[in-house]
Amino acid sequence: MKISVITPCFNEEDSIEKCVAAVRNLFLNNLMNFEYEHIICDNASTDSTRQILKRLASSDSNLKVIINSRNVGPFRNMWVGLKVASGDAIVPFLPVDLQDPPEIIPQFIDLWCQGNLVVYGVRENRQEFFLMRLVRSAYYKLIARFADFKIPLNAGEFLLADRKVIDSILEIEDEYPYIRGLIAQTEVKSASVSYDWGVRQKGKSRLNFTQLIDQGLNGFVSTSRIPARIILLIGFIVSMLGVLGAIITAAIVLIDGNNILRGIPTIIVSLFFFGGIQIFFLGLIGEYVLSIHGQVRKAPKVFMQEKYNVD
Repeated sequence: MKISVITPCFNEEDSIEKCVAAVRNLFLNNLMNFEYEHIICDNASTDSTRQILKRLASSDSNLKVIINSRNVGPFRNMWVGLKVASGDAIVPFLPVDLQDPPEIIPQFIDLWCQGNLVVYGVRENRQEFFLMRLVRSAYYKLIARFADFKIPLNAGEFLLADRKVIDSILEIEDEYPYIRGLIAQTEVKSASVSYDWGVRQKGKSRLNFTQLIDQGLNGFVSTSRIPARIILLIGFIVSMLGVLGAIITAAIVLIDGNNILRGIPTIIVSLFFFGGIQIFFLGLIGEYVLSIHGQVRKAPKVFMQEKYNVD
């Protein structure tokens, strides 16, 4: 049986050789009974990463390298790797900095051999700045709470999925694939392995705050329709309150209209009523947008500028 391991990278000249060596040693020493391929998808690096990858691929047929013509972001980059992966089981994401430890992969494979089609890596402890750890924890809980399907808490793309699962999600033409969500949406038999998320040893993360926010929002809207429906509900409640306010105001005017300034009740009722109606219809439009959103997301046309050891 064959295992595919995918590593997206961008400007990782300090870490790439260590990552390749770690995967090679893992299969040579711990997983001798399995064939493997290590697919590295480079997001148009501007440092010496490309040259290093070309050199490594020339002497290692198990290393497959794809160099994109532009930086398409980590999720789309992983998607490119999934499309060329040929393994019976696939690890969609092994970070080049090895913060998710490759030593966990044998445990993934053991659970996969026991009949689990997906084995999630669960980041039990994160060795990072306290505030960032807090934000990530809150985000994962939010996703898990509001998703339309079950997503394991603190699970990322560091997981192992059976070939059948990967083939099923590749049929979805998604412009911005939220891979962990797509895999979780299959709701097949699964297991999990807990581990500590380590500290980056070399280099620095290429994701800035804006990109993290972008990925977070994409994950949220890709997995849940709750926000639009909450807006729809709020709009309905506010519009009903507006109607109730109109009835109460009309009654007050009829009972004691002399002590109320002319026009004030009309303005108040109008603000509540029409404000509620607007929010209600925005929520309703949001429902149609969600329906369209689910039908027309298309995968981007990523041009693979160079390929090494890839059929």
